[in-house]
Amino acid sequence: MAWRAVRTYTGGCHCGRVRLEVTADLTRVSECNCSICTRKAYLHLIVPPDRFRLLAGEADLATYQFGTMTARHHFCRHCGVASFYVPRSHPDSIDVNVRCLDGVDLATLTPRPFDGRHWEASIGTLEV
Repeated sequence: MAWRAVRTYTGGCHCGRVRLEVTADLTRVSECNCSICTRKAYLHLIVPPDRFRLLAGEADLATYQFGTMTARHHFCRHCGVASFYVPRSHPDSIDVNVRCLDGVDLATLTPRPFDGRHWEASIGTLEV
């Protein structure tokens, strides 16, 4: 995988009400096959909270929780797009949906697969 520099990306939801900023490189993007990630086509980038900033739209967010109720799946209550959430695997971090970042050429990424269908057996393999 080619080295990518740490840089600051902006992004957000489809309607533009939710806007975010994240500072990271894109070498640790992952793709999960669990029931919700498969349906949302989420590309994961887990970052510590000091590398994430919600720029706009806090009041426009709704939250969905299920199962263990650990993850907090945030999405824009207007357009429905999930641009970030608090993951079960790292509840003290933020998981940004790379598909929601501005100007990222997804074809240049090599997402690492994560077997979320067998979460308990696979969580030890997740690198962030």
